[in-house]
Amino acid sequence: MNYITLNNGQKIPQLGFGVYQISNEETEKAVYNAIVAGYRLIDTAISYGNEVEVGRGIARAIDDGIVIREDLFITTKLFVNNVVNQETAAEAIKESRIKLGLGYIDLVLLHQPYGDTFGAWRALVAAQRDEQVKSIGISNFDSAQMIEFIRINDMNVTPQVNQIEINPWNQRKEDLAWHEKYHVQAEAWAPFAEGRHELFTNPSLIEIAEKHKKSVGQVVLRWLMQRGVVALAKSTKPERMRENLDIFDFSLDDNDMNKIAELDKEESAFFDHHDPEMVEWFMDRIDHTQPRLKGW
Repeated sequence: MNYITLNNGQKIPQLGFGVYQISNEETEKAVYNAIVAGYRLIDTAISYGNEVEVGRGIARAIDDGIVIREDLFITTKLFVNNVVNQETAAEAIKESRIKLGLGYIDLVLLHQPYGDTFGAWRALVAAQRDEQVKSIGISNFDSAQMIEFIRINDMNVTPQVNQIEINPWNQRKEDLAWHEKYHVQAEAWAPFAEGRHELFTNPSLIEIAEKHKKSVGQVVLRWLMQRGVVALAKSTKPERMRENLDIFDFSLDDNDMNKIAELDKEESAFFDHHDPEMVEWFMDRIDHTQPRLKGW
């Protein structure tokens, strides 16, 4: 496994296991199997509704002697209804630690760039200083939002990670340059774009895969590794988990990388975070029984 050192000195595995859209019934077993397969980065979120099951999978792996807590890098995320203000964010961090059954969480992210992100950031910085959280970051912030957030937040703490969509259809070349400039580690969600635009049957990707005697999925993950991106892969099948991890014994050459670069559509395979209808949807997720943001 490759590790990347974040801007606060903490090390993150470059390839992780995500549990988005894994059912509660399957999550504990999937997390346990992922750790057995060799994953050390496990990524969940409050909005996924499976933090308890993730914690059970982790506890089982520790109890069985497969890993110790310090071997693992566990991530969760605060959703928009947790980012109403600093107090709601602090409470959400506490609840996530309880649900996960962990004394500390390795990384907590602001899941979306909406709500009182600056107030929530104060709660994250405080949790980091109290060692409840090792690293803190953001998610789904575009480069302009990220730069603004870094430059004007009054805590003077640069996010360690920004988790964004990165895949062959949405390669984020310019965004990665901005992340490098500001020393924020880019982390890819949906590296396979959930198979959209027939990713797994794309002729260029198949040609590269056959050349290296690997699968298309392995090629995509290797492409992200060589771009310096942390990636999250998901599967409930142990054999696929092992396959996704088996990407450190080959390299893509310049010709391979250039062929993949030609696939870039420069657009999300899912939705636009600047679409008013999507922003409205996220705002509807906020619990309006909580204190409202100033100006709302």
